[in-house]
Amino acid sequence: MTDRQLDVREEIPARRHELIFSTYHALTPGEGFVLVNDHDPKPLYYQFAAEHEGQFAWDYLEEGPEVWRVRIGRVATA
Repeated sequence: MTDRQLDVREEIPARRHELIFSTYHALTPGEGFVLVNDHDPKPLYYQFAAEHEGQFAWDYLEEGPEVWRVRIGRVATA
């Protein structure tokens, strides 16, 4: 199964986090999606860590300089 890709590069900055979190909340445990962004989404990582500690996975697939791709997943709970 291939992860869905969410490309937010053309979205206005105010809408990006809304799209990302709605995509995350629609995942079932064990699923993920690939975020495509035009900058390092490190602040987003910190927001996930604060709001969903231990419930998400974050794996860089590509780290710039023009495109960042990060796989974000919902961790399967035991």
